[in-house]
Amino acid sequence: MKIIIMMYVTLFPTIIAGVLNMVWCKSSILKKLNTPVDFKKNFIDGKRIFGENKTFKGILGYVIFNIISAVLWGFLCRILNIENYNFFFINYTNTFFYNVLIGTLLGLAYSLFELPNSFIKRRIGIAPGKTTSGLKKIFFIFLDQADSIFGCCLVVCVFFNLSLKFYFLYVIVGAITHIVINILLYLFKLRKNMF
Repeated sequence: MKIIIMMYVTLFPTIIAGVLNMVWCKSSILKKLNTPVDFKKNFIDGKRIFGENKTFKGILGYVIFNIISAVLWGFLCRILNIENYNFFFINYTNTFFYNVLIGTLLGLAYSLFELPNSFIKRRIGIAPGKTTSGLKKIFFIFLDQADSIFGCCLVVCVFFNLSLKFYFLYVIVGAITHIVINILLYLFKLRKNMF
C-alpha cells in the first residue's frame, strides 16, 4: 500500500497539470499556438502524421503546468513532511530549481510520449479523438491512457531506480487513474469523449 501512495505522491503534480492543460487547450488564450505539431503534413502513406489534436499549445501547457505543479508540490511536500513518499526526493534535495527541472522533464515526457500512439492511430485510420471497435478499441483505450505514463515513469527512473516490474506496475496504476480522471473530465464537460 505504501508503494501505491508513493506513486501518487510522486506524480500528483502531473495529474494536476494534465487537468489544467485540458482547460488551457480549450481556452481562447494564445489561439495561434493551436497549430498541430505536424503542421498539417501527411506521412508517405498520405495520412496525417499525428493529427489535429497534438498542438504546440498542448505541449507548452504540459510543460508550464508541470513546472508550476512540481514547484508547488515540492513546497507542500516539505511542509507536510512527506518528501520521503516522493521518489524524486529520496535521492535528491527538494529545491526550487530541481523541481523546475522535474516539471520540465515530466511535461515534455507526457506530451512527447503521446505522439507515437497518435502516429499509429493515423496509420490504421482512427481519427483524432475517436476510438475504434472490438479488441482494438480496448487496446487503444488502454494505450491512450498509458502512453504518457510510460514517459513520466521513465523520468522517475532517471532519479530513482525502479525495477522493470515496478515500472510496469506504475504504468498500469497510472493508466487506470488516467481512465478515472478522463471519466470525471467528461462528466464535467472538459472532454468531448470519455475515451
